[in-house]
Amino acid sequence: MDMSVFDLFKIGIGPSSSHTVGPMVAARRFLVECGSLDDVVSVEASLYGSLALTGVGHATDKAVILGLMGETPQGVDPSRVDAMLAAAEEAGELALLGQHKVPFKMATGLLFHKSESLPEHPNGMRFTVKRANGSTVSKVYYSVGGGFIREQGEGQEADAARPASAIPYRFDTMAQLLAHGQASGLTIPQMLRANECVKISSEELDAGVDRIWQVMRDCIARGLDTPGQLPGGLHVKRRAANLWHQANDPKALNNHANDLPHDALHQVSLYAMAVNEENAAGGRVVTAPTNGAAGIIPAVLRYYAEDCKPTDPVTGVRNFLLTAAAIGMLCKRNASISGAEIGCQGEVGVACAMAAAGLVAALGGSNQQIENAAEIGIEHHLGMTCDPIGGLVQIPCIERNGMGAVKAITAASLALKGDGTHFVSLDEVIETMRQTGADMQAKYKETSLGGLAIHVITVNHAAC
Repeated sequence: MDMSVFDLFKIGIGPSSSHTVGPMVAARRFLVECGSLDDVVSVEASLYGSLALTGVGHATDKAVILGLMGETPQGVDPSRVDAMLAAAEEAGELALLGQHKVPFKMATGLLFHKSESLPEHPNGMRFTVKRANGSTVSKVYYSVGGGFIREQGEGQEADAARPASAIPYRFDTMAQLLAHGQASGLTIPQMLRANECVKISSEELDAGVDRIWQVMRDCIARGLDTPGQLPGGLHVKRRAANLWHQANDPKALNNHANDLPHDALHQVSLYAMAVNEENAAGGRVVTAPTNGAAGIIPAVLRYYAEDCKPTDPVTGVRNFLLTAAAIGMLCKRNASISGAEIGCQGEVGVACAMAAAGLVAALGGSNQQIENAAEIGIEHHLGMTCDPIGGLVQIPCIERNGMGAVKAITAASLALKGDGTHFVSLDEVIETMRQTGADMQAKYKETSLGGLAIHVITVNHAAC
């Protein structure tokens, strides 16, 4: 498996890795691959399946246009997005890759095919440019979860045909990774570090991982300091900031008289919710491994750094993220991290497993305990559907991150108090997740056609 920690942890913007980050990357990649744009007279984007059904709520429309303008998820300024899009719509034209201008209106240039899906993945999109001589160039891309994209036909067969990197600890299953550890005497984060350092220096790796953690911390801080209402029409109030203020206000009535042992976990929930409120507002987040589940790993990391009192928090955080990446790689390789493909078990469930494994590694657990924690994290999310109300990454997504973070800590605690032996292997539970996702009806997989998305809206409308 030729995947990097920086493939799993991408700096981008909300509200969705598959519906915002991926389409932005795909739109830009399409134009780059078109070569010269000087004779292009028009551009059109078509969205299919889940991208069409929940695209507006997930800001896919905005992301595609930004990508056509040449913006990147890691480079675009979230505070300028609405102004940039409004200016382009008012002008009636787009500057492709920031250079060549063509006429463009969202109503005619961006098409939503809600009753049609493309064959390789529910998140399909087609881009087409027309040149002055009448010829056209058209390509299909798929956003396969976590900000990953692939061109049509560019599946695992194409990946297998590429020359393999000479990494020392190649693994496609947890069993293989554990075997490497047994033979080498190395921990999982040590083996991941060795693999990464084939391509980059140890200093570059540490700087990149530290940067990921800094962006995560900044996102938590913004979320805990920003009250108000989330966009999208559901009028959902941001809760993390007010609840954080209440928990930390020394003047609050009986604030300390009612202290309870689980208050630390309450704070962890708020960390996670703060991140996902930022995500829902289109702010800067780290895809971990998706945007819909972006709050779990930062929340558990902050719990580790502040509440676990580590003697070497810098090394601990690095080990946490390297280990979490290994679990995310296995889930992506052998199942999916796309809510549109296997439901929320592949987003919140996988993020919970990654966080649990990372916490065990940071606290000095064995490779077997790391596997145990990850397995527990996924096992108790099996079958979780993705049914966002109104197609927005708000309800139930934000609270699910808070719950997922707490479950990750519980999973880590159970694993650390055992000797590493357990009945169900991580490989078995990942395969179970894959099969469960395949059996799940499409209406429960990020289409907003079933579950809470339909029941709550129906009830609310009936009450009006």
